[in-house]
Amino acid sequence: MSSSSRMGRFTVWDYVVFAAMLLISAIIGVYYAFVGGGQKTSKDFLMAGRSMTALPVALSLTASFMSAVTVLGTPAEIYRYGAIFCIFAITYGLVVLCSAEIFLPVFYKLGITSTYEYLELRFNKYLRLCGTILFIIQTTLYTGIVIYAPALALNQVTGFDLWGAVVATGVVCTFYCTLGGLKAVVWTDVFQVGIMVAGFSSVIIRAVVVQEGIGRIVNDSYHGGRLNFWDFNPNPLQRHTFWTIVIGGTFTWTSIYGVNQSQVQRYIACKNRFHAKLSLYINLVGLWAILVCATLCGLALYSIYKDCDPWTANQVSALDQLMPYLVLDILHDFPGVPGLFVASAYSGTLSTVSSSINALAAVTVEDLIKPYFKSLSEKKLSWISMGMSLFYGGVCIAMAALASLLGALLQAALSIFGMVGGPLLGLFALGILCSFANGIGAFVGLVSGFTISLWVGIGSQIYPPLPERTKPLYLSTAGCNISSGNITSTEIPLTTVFSTPGAERPALADNWYSLSYLYFSTIGTLVTVVVGIIISLLTGGLKQNTDRKFLLTKEDFLSNFSWSETEQPEKVEVLNWKPFTMADEGTDNPAFSHIEMDVASDKNKVNGLHI
Repeated sequence: MSSSSRMGRFTVWDYVVFAAMLLISAIIGVYYAFVGGGQKTSKDFLMAGRSMTALPVALSLTASFMSAVTVLGTPAEIYRYGAIFCIFAITYGLVVLCSAEIFLPVFYKLGITSTYEYLELRFNKYLRLCGTILFIIQTTLYTGIVIYAPALALNQVTGFDLWGAVVATGVVCTFYCTLGGLKAVVWTDVFQVGIMVAGFSSVIIRAVVVQEGIGRIVNDSYHGGRLNFWDFNPNPLQRHTFWTIVIGGTFTWTSIYGVNQSQVQRYIACKNRFHAKLSLYINLVGLWAILVCATLCGLALYSIYKDCDPWTANQVSALDQLMPYLVLDILHDFPGVPGLFVASAYSGTLSTVSSSINALAAVTVEDLIKPYFKSLSEKKLSWISMGMSLFYGGVCIAMAALASLLGALLQAALSIFGMVGGPLLGLFALGILCSFANGIGAFVGLVSGFTISLWVGIGSQIYPPLPERTKPLYLSTAGCNISSGNITSTEIPLTTVFSTPGAERPALADNWYSLSYLYFSTIGTLVTVVVGIIISLLTGGLKQNTDRKFLLTKEDFLSNFSWSETEQPEKVEVLNWKPFTMADEGTDNPAFSHIEMDVASDKNKVNGLHI
């Protein structure tokens, strides 16, 4: 076991690798600012002119899903609680299915830029305003944490300059978002996914070499109880079980993939609906690959430190510092490789932050500026969009500074992401799935769902669940040659976030507040939908006549290819005949697509039945 003095700090080469990653990201932004005549209209800037194809969008969706919290947090999670986290593989499949088959068809056929536009079309402008404001608050909070949390973890282990990293990532992000718009965001994400996979791979390969084969890693994990894949305990109070991950996780992530502006904006920017759906399904493969990488890193962490846990032995002060600690431990002889890992963690940050900045600019322009200043020209709107990107970039850096003061509230703000997402998901589900839901029902539902999920979420922060609910696994310091025998401190950080002695815990604390954090979003969604339905029925919802294009129709759900509502019916119909051609040749050839279109239009009905 190497002492931290032998471990060394960051070398010049590590800084070079990190700087190169930032530089290439910035160059991509400059390229898209000027290529093809630049960003002439706000639609070019915010929606990439609706011309994207499936593969880059899929990689971009995967990249922004994977923040540095994933790169640093997931392996630590598996090290501490075991590989039950892998059940998320099932969850991701369900999330992509729901997003692609329920929400995407409705958003795509309406041709909207901001998902909250839908709320005005379906209900009223006040609900649109509620949705927009909730999204802006939620995203700025979350983005501040995404910038600050990894910077802190990496700084404490590697000596990497904290505020230098925070400001550099914030500035580079703002720079390429402001210049290149959504195209730059998508293509930098594609580059950053490559960096993330390279960072993960370098750690896994080196760990396998150090442990002389993957068999030993699996064997150690098995004997250490880390391969605890199946736990079918139905108790909703237990943090991770098969049910909490599959049910709770599906609601939590659908609120992000299905209705969150930063994800939806990307797949609506695809050139037709086939590409939009395809991007979600390809992205699923990316999510699985990332999950496998993170799991292997977590098991390698356990195998290497099974006899001397650096956290209990006070070598690191928080669990999310374990990955950087491992990297410096096993890769310190390879100049530049620790830098590659840090670049991969920051690539996660950049991709998440850039999509947030672009989404914030989009909702501000579409929901808060356009409706009230109708005389603005496209050129002016394009400049305003750029200004908004710049503004939100500054806000995100400021939020990172705020996150540094909040300390223990980091987890609280991450939970807020689930607490806000759930009720919003319920609101969209009401609109898309219930033809009789009206504005009054939707509003009362949203307020009820939000109140309930905030109550349970904040309660769980004040009275954290006890270790028997979270089930941390045993960590040993028997093999450490340090004379700090505080093995008992393993459980302490779980319960002392807010110091509340066990005696003072109210009855609610061990029942209601101990609910698995994955169920916060579920409760918010279900309360919103149930209350919304009841109030709508009581206030004459059945009498209203709802336009079918705002609802999920049978044709949308059963078919991958749309009828007349889509902006580009020709292109969509071509793919009816060639569902397996991934390439774009032919779809852009007008002669070809019109001939195809003539054949298809006669047989629309037949196709509808066959699919």
